Amino acid sequence: MEIRIGIANTGRELNFETNEAAADVKKSVAAALDAGATHVTFADAKGNSYIVPTAGLAYVELGSEESRRVGFVA
Repeated sequence: MEIRIGIANTGRELNFETNEAAADVKKSVAAALDAGATHVTFADAKGNSYIVPTAGLAYVELGSEESRRVGFVA
């Protein structure tokens, strides 16, 4: 699943693929915001970790969990 994170006062966004389910990502972001945590951590499909400050979150966009089809579709 592709995740795009917009960070306030930054011209670029954080974009990566993860193996986590969309529901799990939503729960971790919501839990961090509800608890007043200073940051939220994400892990991508390659094993990299990202720490994003919750005060700087502009948006979190979750892509579809469906893999892309290759070739012609009738």
